[in-house]
Amino acid sequence: MDSLEQSPYLFDKLPFQPIPEWMSEPACEEPSPHCTEHRHHHSIWLSDVHLGTSSAKAELLCDFLKYNSCDTLYLVGDIIDGWRMKRRAYWPQEHINVIRRILTRSKRGTKIIYITGNHDEFLRRYSGMSFGNIHLVDEYIHHSPNGKKYWVVHGDGYDAVVFNRKWLAAIGDVAYESMLLINVWYNRLRSALGMDYWSLSSYLKYKIRTAFSIISNYEAALTNECLKRELDGVICGHIHHSELKEIDGVQYANCGDWVESCSALVEDRQGQLKAVKWIKQTENSMPERTMGSEMA
Repeated sequence: MDSLEQSPYLFDKLPFQPIPEWMSEPACEEPSPHCTEHRHHHSIWLSDVHLGTSSAKAELLCDFLKYNSCDTLYLVGDIIDGWRMKRRAYWPQEHINVIRRILTRSKRGTKIIYITGNHDEFLRRYSGMSFGNIHLVDEYIHHSPNGKKYWVVHGDGYDAVVFNRKWLAAIGDVAYESMLLINVWYNRLRSALGMDYWSLSSYLKYKIRTAFSIISNYEAALTNECLKRELDGVICGHIHHSELKEIDGVQYANCGDWVESCSALVEDRQGQLKAVKWIKQTENSMPERTMGSEMA
C-alpha cells in the first residue's frame, strides 16, 4: 500500500470520529506508574483476543494492561470476534472492561493502532479512519527506535486456507471452538487435582505434522513478502502461535493470542523486542508474569 510509507503522518489528514459516550468511562484500579510491578514499554503488540466469545481470557488481559503501559499499543487483528457474534451474542462485563482499559490508555496519551483481521473484517470498511487517538488500518509500518522498520499485519491474507477457501476456514473455526471447550473442562479437572494448565491445541500444533507444516508455510509467506518490501521484519498474529525468531535475515514475530497462551510482544526504548506470556497456572493462583525470548 502507498499509505504504508506515509504511516507516520497518515492520521493527520484522516476523518475524526468521537468515542461513543457509553465506552468513555475510564477503567478503575489503575496502578501508579511508580508501582514496582508496573512496566512502561515503547510499544506493545496484542492480537487474537476474540472478545465476544467465551474463550477470550479478558480478565487476564485486563491484568496485563493494568501493569503494562506504552507509548504505542498495536491491536493486531481479531480483537473482536465478529464471526462468532453473528451466531451468538456474548459480551460480559470482563469484555467491556478490556475496551475501557484500552480507551483509558488512549485518553492518557497512548496511540492505539488497530489493525483489522479476518474475524473483525467488518471493520475493514472503516479502514483509514481515526476515532480520537485510535487509528484503524489494515496494515502498518512500525519504525523502531533502533532504526528498523517492521511490517505489522494480522496475516490472514497469507493463510491459504482463509484467503482461498473461506468456507473451509469457517469449518475449522467451529472445530477449534469445540476443541477449546473440551480444553476448558479438561483443565478444570486438572486444576481440581492441583495440576498446571495444559493446552490441547498447542500440543496438537507441535505434534501433528500437517499443522506444523501450515505454520512453517505461513511464516515463510510473510517473511518472503517482507523481503520483497525491503523491510527488516514482520509482526503478525492470526495463527495463535507466539513466536520470535529470525528467518532468512528477517525478524519474524507473532503476538500469539489471548484465548490460550495469553501472550504479547513488547519493545523497549532501544528497540529490543521481547515475547511476554501472562499465564494463570491454576484456578486459585495469581497470574504468572514471565518474560520470554528476546530479539534486538
